[in-house]
Amino acid sequence: MTDEIKRPANGSSSQLMIDLGPVAVFVIAYNVLLRLPAFRDNAVYIATAIFVLTTLAAIAYSLWRLRRVPPVLIVTGVIVTAFGGLTIALHDETFIKIKPTIANLFYAVAIVGSIVARENVIKLLFKHVFTLSDHAWTVLALRWAACFVGLAITNEAMRRGLSTAAWITWHFPVLMGLMVAFALANAPFLMKHHVEDASPAPSGASD
Repeated sequence: MTDEIKRPANGSSSQLMIDLGPVAVFVIAYNVLLRLPAFRDNAVYIATAIFVLTTLAAIAYSLWRLRRVPPVLIVTGVIVTAFGGLTIALHDETFIKIKPTIANLFYAVAIVGSIVARENVIKLLFKHVFTLSDHAWTVLALRWAACFVGLAITNEAMRRGLSTAAWITWHFPVLMGLMVAFALANAPFLMKHHVEDASPAPSGASD
C-alpha cells in the first residue's frame, strides 16, 4: 500500500525533472561559463550544446524510467536539437533565442489544426480531468492557442529588447509565469462548464 501511495509522487517529481531540468541546466551552465574568462566568449554556444545533450538525456530517461515519451517532449527535443544545432554550427545565438517562439507557434498551430480535424488535442489531454461540452472544449482550446501566440510574441519582444545574458536568465521564468497565470485565469471557466458525472446508479445498488 505504501509503495502504491508513493509511486504517483515519484512519477510527478520525475516528470517535473524531465520538463524543467534541461532549461535549468542551460541557464546555470551559461551563467557559470560567463564568469570563466576562458569560456566567456563562447558561453552561449557551450551552454546550448549542454542544453541539447540534457534534452536528449531527458528523453532517454523518460523512456527508461516512465516507459514512455510524452509527445510534447518529443516536439521539444526536435526543436531544441534543430535550433541548438544551427546555433552551434552557424555560430549564431539568434537560433536558440527564437526556439521558444517557434515552439509556441507550433503548439498554437497544432491546437487549431486539431480543432479543424475534429480531434481537439486539449480535450484529448485533459478529458480525464474535466467533463466539458464540445463547445466548451473548443473555446478552451482556442484560448490556449491564443496563449501560445501571446507567448511567442512575448519571447520575440524579450529577445529583441534584452541582452543575451538577460534573455537566457529571464525568458523561461517569464514565459512559464505567464502560462501558469493563464491557466489559473481559466479556472472559473472550467468550474462553470465542468459537468459532473450524473450517470444513473445500477438498479440493484439500493438492494
